[in-house]
Amino acid sequence: MPVCIIRNVRLLDKSESGTVTGDVAIRDGVIAEVLRGGAALIRNEAADTEIDGGGGLLIPGMIDVHIHGADGFDMMDGTARSLEAVSAACARTGCTSFLATSVSSSAEDLFGMLDSVARFIGNEAGARVAGVHIEGPYLNTKRKGMQNERYLRHPDLDEMKAILARAGSLIRMVTLAPELPGGLEMVAYLKERGIVVSVAHSDATYEEAKQAFRSGASHVTHCFNGMRPIHHRDPGVVVAAFEEPGVSVQAIVDDVHLHPAIVRLLYREKGADRMVLITDALQAMGMGDGSYLFGGHRVTVTDGVATLADGTLASSTITMNAALAKAVQAGIPLRDAVRMATETPAAVLGLTRKGRLAPGMDADLVLLDERFEVQWTMVDGAVVYRRAESSR
Repeated sequence: MPVCIIRNVRLLDKSESGTVTGDVAIRDGVIAEVLRGGAALIRNEAADTEIDGGGGLLIPGMIDVHIHGADGFDMMDGTARSLEAVSAACARTGCTSFLATSVSSSAEDLFGMLDSVARFIGNEAGARVAGVHIEGPYLNTKRKGMQNERYLRHPDLDEMKAILARAGSLIRMVTLAPELPGGLEMVAYLKERGIVVSVAHSDATYEEAKQAFRSGASHVTHCFNGMRPIHHRDPGVVVAAFEEPGVSVQAIVDDVHLHPAIVRLLYREKGADRMVLITDALQAMGMGDGSYLFGGHRVTVTDGVATLADGTLASSTITMNAALAKAVQAGIPLRDAVRMATETPAAVLGLTRKGRLAPGMDADLVLLDERFEVQWTMVDGAVVYRRAESSR
């Protein structure tokens, strides 16, 4: 079995500094040993490859449960080329697994996207496709955000059965508005099939949200965005989620969608084991300012902020490594911020071999420098991205 040893890296630790020097051994794409601090260095007699981490921070590969596109490519295009581009962009930004995420569309376009993922999965050169996140079309027009109202409709069990028949086990998460007619029935139907049901683009009241969580919803998509806001006489989805210990929430930590004080509030209320960092990125991620067609809308990106013509926020351009950096800047301890980008999304999706740097886990790893820039990314023990100017 091929053996790789990674030396001279900083590993997360419960010490006062939060990190400790260590070594990691990988055998046949799986983490075999993790030695921290004063532990004896891993012997290298049997090593096929040895990597010097140069003192960088080694963390598990990050997992993005909500991404629409990158590098000019939208996964709703229904092409392998778009998925290849997103896979490469994710690897470049420290993400090793992701959910290909749809937007509200015609059934024909959604089926085209699902078919493309089914054909592509298993052929990734970068980050792995962990499945599909269907965002819409069962969303409330009152909280539609950038979702195209033309395609929004009430939950339809017959349509969802056809979607699942087409996509099989690829569907890992569905975002919907549970207060719509048929919403609670859809929640229960998806929950029974092991699919994560998430609430967003919803005008649900506190009481309606609590009912949805009792029916099986367990997640909130881009929390605070696309939902009834908190009011002291009308607490809405967010407060209902805060009160449910089993409900996890997504956070777009880009200093645009959430103020840092709200990021800290989410962390205090839900903790690192129920808060998930996401990008919610559109194809402008990695491209810069300009004009893009996304979800049937013309989207303008200025200074990294994507909006429709009326000023509505239209997804994000943040990357996972930048979101991690901003979470730490907002005051979240490094160890917990990393957990929110790795272990917690893995737990939400039931990815039992990912998200932790421990023996027996898949060797999906990322080396970061002190600015959270990605030096290299490893998937299943193989380096799939290396920063050109890095000598590590």
